[in-house]
Amino acid sequence: MTEPVPSAGPPRLSIVVPVRNEAGNIAPLVGDIENACSAIAPFEVIYVDDGSSDGTAAALAELAGSRPWLRIVRHAQSCGQSAAVRSGVRVATAQIVATLDGDGQNDPSFLPAMLAQLEAAGPGVGLIQGQRVGRKDTGFKRFQSRIANKVRGAVLKDATRDTGCGLKCFRREAYLALPYFDALHRFMPALVVREGYAVAHHDVRDRQRLTGVSNYGFFDRLWVGMLDLMGVWWLIRRRKRVPQIVAEAR
Repeated sequence: MTEPVPSAGPPRLSIVVPVRNEAGNIAPLVGDIENACSAIAPFEVIYVDDGSSDGTAAALAELAGSRPWLRIVRHAQSCGQSAAVRSGVRVATAQIVATLDGDGQNDPSFLPAMLAQLEAAGPGVGLIQGQRVGRKDTGFKRFQSRIANKVRGAVLKDATRDTGCGLKCFRREAYLALPYFDALHRFMPALVVREGYAVAHHDVRDRQRLTGVSNYGFFDRLWVGMLDLMGVWWLIRRRKRVPQIVAEAR
């Protein structure tokens, strides 16, 4: 189900939030997004409910009744975080899209600055990748992420120390040009460069999860992501020069 788009003019930014069983985090995070993005209105927030079995759908429906900029997309069954992000981007109506995780750990107060950075950078930059400082995950998970990021950086040479950060701001057309596969969101910097765009970075503050336990986020484990890493490496090596159209005749 997709809620109708408000008719107050095209939004400057579409914010996509993938969630699965995050009922307790919906209202606080929606409030944080609303406060953070009031200065960049008009905007829209697209929550993608990835087959939740708790009260997530009801919490979203209640908030959407008083917030015309809040849209809801619901998957019939869980398809994973990358699929949820893709569903949101496909229905987004702004030319620039931002993503953040639905557990409250990503601070939406960084979104206006990331949007301004992308707008100022010009069309050659396709992605502003958030990079977390002061991470609030467990020590073991931080260790896993550190090793995985070092291996990924050595193989892909994507010059990004934290591709797993959910805070990203990118051009919608750049994202839709990427080859889709599960865990795409964790390899976006390398794949955006593959499409001929530059990538810039923005340090962001990590927060504690508001409530509940993680339903996504296990893909930063090195032994789980190795096949995808090799697949992305192959895709980059197989990419030919990106065509630059200089003229078009009728």
